[in-house]
Parts: sequence; C-alpha cells; structure tokens
Amino acid sequence: MEVRSFYLFVILLMACQSSDRDRLNSKVLHYNQPNYITSLDPAFAKSQNNIWAVDHIYNQLVGLDSSLNLMPEIASAWQISDDRKTYTFSIRKGIGFHKNSCFGKDSLRYLNAGDVVYSFSRLIDTILNPPGSWVFLGKVDADSPFLAPNDSTFILKLKEPFAPIMQILTMQYCSILPQEAVAYYKDDFRKNPVGTGPFMLKKWIDRSGMFLSRNNSFFLENQSNLDGIRISFMEDRSIAYLELLKGKIDFFSGINSSFASQLFDDEGNLRDESQSKFHVLKNDFLNTEYIGINLNAVHENHILRNADFRRALSLSIDKNLLVKTLRNGVGTPAESGFIPKGLPSFSLQKRKFIFNKSQAVTLVQKAAYDFANPLHKLTVYTNKDYIDIITFVAKQWQNIGINVAIELLETATLREKMKKGELMMFRASWIADYPDEESFMNVFYSQNAAPPNYTRFNNTNFDKAYIACVQETDPNLRDSLFVMMNDIIMEENPVIPLFYDQSVWVFSKYIFGLKSNSINLLSTIGVKELN
Repeated sequence: MEVRSFYLFVILLMACQSSDRDRLNSKVLHYNQPNYITSLDPAFAKSQNNIWAVDHIYNQLVGLDSSLNLMPEIASAWQISDDRKTYTFSIRKGIGFHKNSCFGKDSLRYLNAGDVVYSFSRLIDTILNPPGSWVFLGKVDADSPFLAPNDSTFILKLKEPFAPIMQILTMQYCSILPQEAVAYYKDDFRKNPVGTGPFMLKKWIDRSGMFLSRNNSFFLENQSNLDGIRISFMEDRSIAYLELLKGKIDFFSGINSSFASQLFDDEGNLRDESQSKFHVLKNDFLNTEYIGINLNAVHENHILRNADFRRALSLSIDKNLLVKTLRNGVGTPAESGFIPKGLPSFSLQKRKFIFNKSQAVTLVQKAAYDFANPLHKLTVYTNKDYIDIITFVAKQWQNIGINVAIELLETATLREKMKKGELMMFRASWIADYPDEESFMNVFYSQNAAPPNYTRFNNTNFDKAYIACVQETDPNLRDSLFVMMNDIIMEENPVIPLFYDQSVWVFSKYIFGLKSNSINLLSTIGVKELN
C-alpha cells in the first residue's frame, strides 16, 4: 500500500471507530464482509458482498418491505395490461442522483424515465455481457423492450407473460443509474458509483475497507439517522467475531461452528451473557442446502440410477440432528422438498423426507445394493466450508451400510465442474434470486443450462407445469402448480435437500430498527443508532 493510501486509511479507521466515545460525535454502522467487494456497478451485483453495498447506493423501480411485499421506490405506481405483457410505470419527479462531477459544473441531475431505459438496456448489452443479463434474457420483447414516451413514464414490454417479473425488478441488477457516469468513468465506473440511494461512496481503499456517507437528499421517507456505513473486509470470520465482542464492529451476519456455541445455546437462542450486549434477529432465509445428483454423469449401471436408492439416501439422514448439532438450531430440516420455508406454497408441501432409518435400510436392500461393487460406491464433492456437514451425512449413510467417500475441491473448481457436468454428486446451495417459488423450480426446468440446472433434470410433466406457472397470475393456481412440481422432484430425487437456511444477524445494543427478511438483504431504512 502506498504511504498516502496508508495514511488515508488510518484516518478513515480513526474516524469510524465504533467505541462509545465516538458515538457521541457520529453514528456509523460498521459491518464486515469476509469477501471483499469487487464492483459497485449494479449490473455486476452477483454476490451478497456486492449486493449489500449496491443496495445502500442505488434504488430500483420497485422494492420489497421486510415481509417481501412490493412497494414503490423510483416508480410511484404501475399498471399491467390485460394480456400481462406490458407494464407501465409512473416515475417520481424530483429524485436527484448523487452530486457528481460527471454531470458537469452543476454536478446535479434529476432522474427521468430515460435513465430506466438506459439502465435496463445496459443489462442486455451483449458487448458488456454482465452477469445480470439473465434477468431479461428471453423474457422481454425483442424489438422494443424498454420505452420512455416522456420523462415520467417508463414502459416494459414482455415477449410472453412472466409472473415473477415484478419481483425480478426489485433485484439490485435492476438499479437505476445515469448514462453520464458510465461515459465519464468508463472502466472505472465500478469504483465510482452514482445512484439515488440513502448513501454515497466516500472512500474505497481496495481490500482494506469502504466508507459510505449519508445522502441528505434521499427521497424516501423513514430515513435512518446514520451518518455513514463502514465496511471492513476481514476474510477470517473468527477475527471479525472478536471485533464484534470488542465493540469495534456493530453488525455480524451468519454463524460459524467455531464460535456459534459462545453466542447461542443448543436451541439457537442468544445466551444470557450475550443478551446485555447484543440484539439478535433470526429469519427464514430463502436458501435450500442440498446434495445434487447429476444423472447424466452417472454410469447406466450405477446404483444412483435406482430411484429407491436415491430416496433411501434422503430418508437415512437425521436432518433434525444435523441442524441441532452443526447449526446450533439455526435452520429448518428439509423434509418437504426443494422449496424452502418462507415462501407461500411451503406450508402446502408434504413432508416426505422425515428421518426413517428402517425404511431407508429396506429401500437399500430393495435396490440390491452391493457394498463391494465399485459402481455402488458414492463420492460426494464439496468445499472445505461444508466438510462438517458432508462428513455428518457420510456417517449417516455408512450407518446403513453404504460405501461413501468425500472429495474436497476449491470453491471455484467445484462450481466449474458442476457447471460442466463432470461431478456425479456434489454439495450445493440455491439462494433465491427473487422471492418467488419459480426461482427454485427453474433449477429443474430442462431447457435451462447449468446454472441453474446442475442436475440436468429432464421431466416432461415438470416442464409443462413450469411453463404454466410462469404465465399464471392467480396465487392459488400458482401454489398448486408449485406443489405439483415439488412432488415430482421428491419422487425423482435429483437432489437430497438437507436444510432450509435461516439468516442470523447479531448487532450492537446501540442499533435499533433493523428488520431482517427472507432474502437476507441489509436495508438501513429506518435504522437508528443511539448515542
């Protein structure tokens, strides 16, 4: 690090300390991201570390409240045509972009419908080819997908009805930005964001840290009283946890087996000695942890070709014990398929995967399993972060006489091999891109490549139901279709669901107003920090 940068960072650290003394002068929310932020360009907001920061800086046409209900943001209202292919949005007037030299001498410009057209068109730009391009790929009208007949009207035109499109528009990929900023900063736009959100970038010192300052002109009500947000990039979560205990970090997300027992009891409740220091929020998180089976990679005589055997694998896992011992009670055992707890159709699903060792043994015998047969040996691929979970699963399978091995791969290698279809069994997780069951069912639609269809699942009845669900708008009919698709998945077992995740937020006693949600998005709207 250059000397000048070093001193700047020292100043930043001193200015943003979260001690009681500093709270008298400023209100700064300090949290850590174990994975450093790679870009503040919304089109590249692919991972949680980028998504949270982008959400602080930008806005979308529509947003979600803490219960995942749609709410107006940049758009004050919207109308949907009878054929459900044209969406017309009324754009609020008087929303200013953050002051920035890209706008010239005045450094201020107000948002208009043309900015929405530009932002969405950029997402489908084949030259830029951002990771967010899939949100509109194959869904929007090929000739005129985005229109702005005037400054306060934006029109989105779909090729065919697509029921979850409004939920998709809440994603950070769909943030609204000005063309001037991209033209002015070019390749450095990722480090020079210009949005309309509650905070704006103040300092970003590579992998050392980031500081956002308050946007006093933010247009939405219920603004927080925070002066800023400080983001650290400590890769070691144990070190970040110690910083939380010292009061140098205000907010901590997630749990780790190395220190979870210090904070939580076996039921996942905050221990008595921690209750005076911290608040805790737990919420169903739209994430299903699972083991996938790619039948395209399975030899035609392999035991995994047998549906009874695949069902036995799921029934033999005591998922309640897994959640209790390895997750400190955080999470829900996955006993009812792939759609996680937190979505409307979850309560309608049948619990077909309740732990039943004797039934699992019967099914293994029915499948004529042979421990000594090389084609009956299982190998599960995982990364080091989940070795404890896969070791637990392997022991459960060994308890019913199954020959199983574990292979460790680096995370990037694991994902690449899953994408190429080179692995027969693998541990994975699927986190909702947006709060709709379709976000989980598209994992098994045969026309989808990997990702999301890592298992290469192909079922005609499933595909018919999937096509119907993306066009159906009646909630009850959609729920019945989702239950039908989930039943097919549970019958065919291309995946072995392990547990439905929960988010855990532990934060300082000085912080109030935080609301957790099922997409695990850190929103600062309404957050108060007390002196």
